[in-house]
Amino acid sequence: MTARVLVVDDSATMRGLITAVLNSDPEVSVVGQVGSAMEARAAIKELNPDVVTLDVEMPNMNGLEFLEKIMTLRPMPVIMVSSLTHHGAGATLAALEIGAFDCVGKPRPGEARPFGDLAEKVKAAARSQRPRVARPAGGHAAPVPVPPAVSDYRVGHKVVAIGSSTGGVEALITVLQKFPANCPPTVITQHMPPSFTKSFAERLNRLCAPIVEEATDGARLEIGKVYLAPGGDRHLQVVNPSAPSCRLLEREPVNGHRPSVDVLFDSVAELAGRRAVGVILTGMGRDGASGLLKMRNAGAKTIGQNEKTCVVYGMPRVAYELGAVEQQLPLGSIGEEILKLTAARKEGVE
Repeated sequence: MTARVLVVDDSATMRGLITAVLNSDPEVSVVGQVGSAMEARAAIKELNPDVVTLDVEMPNMNGLEFLEKIMTLRPMPVIMVSSLTHHGAGATLAALEIGAFDCVGKPRPGEARPFGDLAEKVKAAARSQRPRVARPAGGHAAPVPVPPAVSDYRVGHKVVAIGSSTGGVEALITVLQKFPANCPPTVITQHMPPSFTKSFAERLNRLCAPIVEEATDGARLEIGKVYLAPGGDRHLQVVNPSAPSCRLLEREPVNGHRPSVDVLFDSVAELAGRRAVGVILTGMGRDGASGLLKMRNAGAKTIGQNEKTCVVYGMPRVAYELGAVEQQLPLGSIGEEILKLTAARKEGVE
C-alpha cells in the first residue's frame, strides 16, 4: 500500500522540501501541494488523500482552526508541521489533543535529516484504523477533579515509569488526570521534538493534580511530582538508590530516539526492581519493549496499553510479544490500575 499525501503549507519552499522528503520513500506518494486552508479543503475533496501534513501557522485560517474542521467534518490522519518555538509547540500540543495523528518540527539550518522520520509517521498514519475523536481547542482548559475512588489514596514506596510516542499526548493526559496530588514519583519519556517537552510539561501541570515538570539533571524524585524527559540531545535515567533522582545522559540515540524509553526503563529496572511500575503506551516502533522486559524480570509490575485504544499499536505490541507486559488494559483503566499497584495497602504498609 502506498500512502497518498496532501501537503499543506503557505511556504512554497517548505512544500517542496516536505514533498522531496516524502517522495524519497517508495511507499509514499505526494498527490498534491497547496498553500492555504481553502485550497486544502478543495484538494481533500478532489484527491481523497490518506494523510495530510498541515502547517500550524498559516494566514487567514490557521492550521489549528482547519484541523478542527477536518476532525469534525471528515476525520482523517493529520500530521502537524510546526516551528520549533514556544508558540509553535503550544499550538501543536493543542492540535494533538484535538486529534492530530502526530507532529514534526520544521528543520533548522544545516540539519542532517530534515523532518526526521516524517515518512515513517505518514505510513503509520495511513495504516491507522482508529478514527480520532474531535475535541474542541482548549477542551482541556481546566483540571478534572480527582475521582472519588482515589480520594483516600495513600501512596506507598514505588516509582512509576511511563513510555509513549505517537498518540502519547492524549494518552498521557488521560492517565495523569486520574492521579491525585500525592501520586507516586513518576518519570516519563515521550518521543517529542526538541523544545516541545517544556510546553507539554507546563500543559500537563495545568491539567493534572500532581506537579508536572520537565526533568532536570539531579532533580530528586518526590511524591506528588511527575518528571518529563526533555526532548533533544539527552536521555532520562533514574539513579542513586539512597536518594532516587533524575540524570540526563548525553549519549547517542537508542532505537533511533533521544530520549529513549529503553534507557529510562533500564535504569528503573536496575534502581527500583520490584518497587516499580512500568507502563508502555501508544507509539510507533519498539522503543521501550526490551526495557519493560528488564523491569518485569526485576520484579516490577508492568502494564501495556491495549490495541483497541492505541493510536499506533507498535511499542505496546512488541512489548507484549516479548513477554514484557503483565497485563494489557484500555487507556481509560491504566491510571486507576497504577494507583492500585502503588497504594500503600498493596505493599503491606499500614
